[in-house]
Amino acid sequence: MNFSSQRQETFAVTTPLYYVNDLPHVGSAYPTIAADILARFERMRGKYVLFITGTDEHGQKIQRAAESKHKSPQIYSDEISSSFVALWQQLNIQYDRFSRTTATNHEKIVKEFFGRVWDKGDIYKSQQKGWYCVACEEFKEERELLSDFFCSIHTNKQAEWRDEENYFFRLSNYQSQLEAFYQENPNFIAPLSRRNEVLNFVAQGLQDFSISRVNLDWGFPVPIDPSHTLYVWFDALLGYITALLEPDEEPNLANALAKWWPINLHLIGKDILRFHAIYWPAMLMSAELELPKLVFGHGFLTKDNQKMGKTLGNTLDPVALVEKYGSDSVRYYFIKAIEFGRDGDFSETRFIETVNADLAKNLGNLLNRTSKMALKYGYTNVPNLTNETIADDNPLKIAGMSLGAEVAAAYENLAFSQACELILNLARTGNQLINDREPWTLYKEGKNQELEQVLYSVLESVRLAAYLLSPIIPNIANDIYHQLGFETNFNDKNDVVVTAPFSIHGRWGILSCQQKLGDPQPIFKSLELNKVI
Repeated sequence: MNFSSQRQETFAVTTPLYYVNDLPHVGSAYPTIAADILARFERMRGKYVLFITGTDEHGQKIQRAAESKHKSPQIYSDEISSSFVALWQQLNIQYDRFSRTTATNHEKIVKEFFGRVWDKGDIYKSQQKGWYCVACEEFKEERELLSDFFCSIHTNKQAEWRDEENYFFRLSNYQSQLEAFYQENPNFIAPLSRRNEVLNFVAQGLQDFSISRVNLDWGFPVPIDPSHTLYVWFDALLGYITALLEPDEEPNLANALAKWWPINLHLIGKDILRFHAIYWPAMLMSAELELPKLVFGHGFLTKDNQKMGKTLGNTLDPVALVEKYGSDSVRYYFIKAIEFGRDGDFSETRFIETVNADLAKNLGNLLNRTSKMALKYGYTNVPNLTNETIADDNPLKIAGMSLGAEVAAAYENLAFSQACELILNLARTGNQLINDREPWTLYKEGKNQELEQVLYSVLESVRLAAYLLSPIIPNIANDIYHQLGFETNFNDKNDVVVTAPFSIHGRWGILSCQQKLGDPQPIFKSLELNKVI
């Protein structure tokens, strides 16, 4: 692991551009939290980071949702899009660009991209017959549908039979190129289960897909035929490229692709894997553009082991969740309790138990009890020790010296739950060290050198844990650093600690006697279960 400062290295990460057919739900919050954590981590490593999120606002699904509310599609899209912005603010999401597919500069990018693909001969007009899921904005093969032609993803939505003239993209032309690309780039799709899913689908033979609709006003007209409207996915995927434009820059592909392309990571739900791992690469190949580095498909969320849905009355409102428990608690639970990439469940009881055990009883208790002892024993500052003067057999030093590299590797691999567990193990070791060494006894016996070794090693371990957890729980990390005498703000991208080399703050043993200890305050008060969500 190279922790050296890499100020010239760029890192671009995207969430999906979320449909505005309804208010944001916890399934939208989940990957956005993960993307924010990764963006914060890469900034701490010294990279130039661009974190893109946004909304997908075209298509029949949006048009029908607007009609049901007796609003124009644009007004409706503006309202729902703003609700995503508000939720991201509540969740302490620090995105850099918010891409909207109704933006004027986006239309210009779409037209230019369409022209490239058209000139390549990869677009043609033909008749489309088949079952269409409006919720997916996708034609479905009959084998993909449930009985009575219900969608296998939107199980309460019945597919509609369509027989219409459409423009098509020659996806079949890219079968061999895609297979070769997957072979040469085995890490392009993750986790492995998603990669296997894509390989199996492609092996069955790729069919050309429709990129236009008729009798639909809400969307961009096909540049060569305004009687057709561009299909939402051909339009929406290009929102990632539009977001790369610098403010006030002329909207063209050359400008958009100049600095941040190719995208390092697309974080998506597994339900839209095919569009990002098959359609999108083929479109980019047609336009002769470089492909993204990684597409990661995360799992679905359930509530109390049941699929969430309005018909079941068990939806999980992320706004209510944050208002009740705070952003750090919500961010921590979904990242720690669910292995990223797998399906996961939300239980309010488990939520309370997990957050209280890790943040209150383990990490918070460790700082609180140690700070109180230090002040009680006359240490207003961190004890005057250094990494070199701490005994080599100190269990916290042993664990702490390699922790930064281990946690960095976990973040890189999107193994967020593993990163949390590694860090919390250090805190558990700290609590065990206090129980074993009994600093209160050392104080009574006048063993000041041994006492200082315990106090310093625990306080330094809490600092390191806070630093490594700061991408996940920045507010709690701030409180810990403040109690250790720092004026750090992990929510400030320009803070001196955030911009300092990871190789310094990400290693064990940097606390100094210059640090004046603050008044001991609980950094996290235990949550109480009072179900209202």
